[in-house]
Amino acid sequence: MSKTTDKFSPEVCDRAVRRVFSHEGEYPSRWATIVSISSKIGCAPRP
Repeated sequence: MSKTTDKFSPEVCDRAVRRVFSHEGEYPSRWATIVSISSKIGCAPRP
């Protein structure tokens, strides 16, 4: 496993994905949604 997947539990990952899909309409793009959600859970997005 990569370092990224070891950092967060499967539950946290699942919750983050659900949040991205549920809030996607509030942002101009999926990437903008991911950046916003990831900062809230303490995860930096990869460029």
